Amino acid sequence: MANIGIFYGSTTGNTEKVADLIGKAFGEGNAVIYNVDDAELKDIMKYPYLIFGVSTWGVSDLQDDFEDFMEVLEKVDFSGKKVALFGLGDQSTYTDTFVDAMGILYEHLKKKGVTIVGSVSRKGYNFTSSMALVKDKLVGL
Repeated sequence: MANIGIFYGSTTGNTEKVADLIGKAFGEGNAVIYNVDDAELKDIMKYPYLIFGVSTWGVSDLQDDFEDFMEVLEKVDFSGKKVALFGLGDQSTYTDTFVDAMGILYEHLKKKGVTIVGSVSRKGYNFTSSMALVKDKLVGL
C-alpha cells in the first residue's frame, strides 16, 4: 500500500509531468498521484507523507486549481504527517516572483504547524526575488 500522496495543480501540464516523474522515482506502488482539481480531504488523510506541487501564475499567484484546493488544506489535520513541496516557475522571465507560489504554500502550511521537509540551495538559480526563499534556501524543489 502506498504511503506517499502527491498532489499537484497544473494548467499547462508541466506540473503534472513533474508529479509523474517524482511518483516514478519512488517506485511502483509507493506513491499515488492526485490532481488537486479532483482531490478531497479523505485523499490527503490516507497518507503520512505528502508532496504538494504548485506553479506560480501572475504576480505571486497560485495556480487556479491549487488556489481552490487551499480550502481543503485548511481542513487537514497534519498531525504526524510530513510534507515536501515542489514548485515550477520561470527564473528568466519572472525574476522577481520566481516560484512564489511554493513560498505562499509554505507560509500557509507553517502557520498550521505542518512539518515541512526538504529545501534546495539557491546556487545555480538566477532570480532577484522569491517568496520561496528562506534563509538563502528554496523551501522545496
